[in-house]
Amino acid sequence: MRTLILALGNELMKDDGVGLKVGRILAKKGYNVLEVGTDIFKLHRYYNGEEKIILIDAILTDKYKPGEIIHLKGDEVFEKLKAEIRSAHFMGAIDGLKLLMAIDKRLPEAEIHFIGVVAKDIDLGTEISDDVNHSIPNIINMVESIAK
Repeated sequence: MRTLILALGNELMKDDGVGLKVGRILAKKGYNVLEVGTDIFKLHRYYNGEEKIILIDAILTDKYKPGEIIHLKGDEVFEKLKAEIRSAHFMGAIDGLKLLMAIDKRLPEAEIHFIGVVAKDIDLGTEISDDVNHSIPNIINMVESIAK
């Protein structure tokens, strides 16, 4: 099954850059990674019909501690992210993905996974907090097990 990993985030906003950092590590390991940053609509230009899509992003929530990782799959991605957890971006990537699914009829057929890491600090800067940085090996392991 072909897999596309979407690395989301803004590396100039501290912990929000974690998705990009993880995506770059996975790309060096040979995975199919698309850095979308904060522009989920890049997916429309580069989607090649991959059957599995894994989004990696920082999230904001009071339900989990900084550095904790959540894995959502399928409809759960759209239900839980909208209701319980906020994207670290002004325009949520999940809302953009829903719009893209309406435009590209291949996307609803893909198996969707969301790997979110709870951000501690979303502010100007390039440093990722220790809490989030320590979770990176676990994020990578999780993505690799899903991508198999």
